[in-house]
Amino acid sequence: MPRIVLVDDHAIVREGFKRLIELEPDLDVVAEARNADEAVDAVTQQRPDLVAVDLSLPDGSGLPLIEHLASIAPNMRIVVLSMHDGEPYVSEALRRGARGYVTKGVAPEELVAAVRAVLAGEQYLSSDLRERRQSRPSADLDPVSRLTAREREVFLLLAAGRAPKQVAAELGIGQKTIYIHRAAVMNKLNAGSELDLYRMAQERGLIRS
Repeated sequence: MPRIVLVDDHAIVREGFKRLIELEPDLDVVAEARNADEAVDAVTQQRPDLVAVDLSLPDGSGLPLIEHLASIAPNMRIVVLSMHDGEPYVSEALRRGARGYVTKGVAPEELVAAVRAVLAGEQYLSSDLRERRQSRPSADLDPVSRLTAREREVFLLLAAGRAPKQVAAELGIGQKTIYIHRAAVMNKLNAGSELDLYRMAQERGLIRS
């Protein structure tokens, strides 16, 4: 029987999702967590097959937690439950290791659908997110997802306040190359300054304020 951990700081929300999941005879909620620390403890102790994570937690964004959980339990599946339905959140959660994303504005039954799909090795987006992605061109999706791996490194370092010379030293490449990557990043993200990069990174939970 698949073992599931629920992570949400609202007890009423956890209880509602727990009851919904446990109506399914072949699914079992083995632990609950209110914050990131409790989530890590629960995953370490219970070794669940799947964890459902809220992105808004009292001790920080759930985005870094997703990445951490994926690193300590690489075979575990992760589903996001969130009030945030913006494309940057969705893209970043999936990039960090989530296999499903369900907004809290859809029917609760979609959580069960997401759990089953993700446990089966599929990716699952709730119906509102699927409809939105189908109705808009790919160019409207989060521009950060279009950066190459190297451009992403440059983006994050510049957003964190590093000067181009420092970025070149940290990445071990020439300053001229950094300026080429910087120009590409600015163009792809439609940014006018490093402050714009900082704001974009902060909005996505990529750096701390």
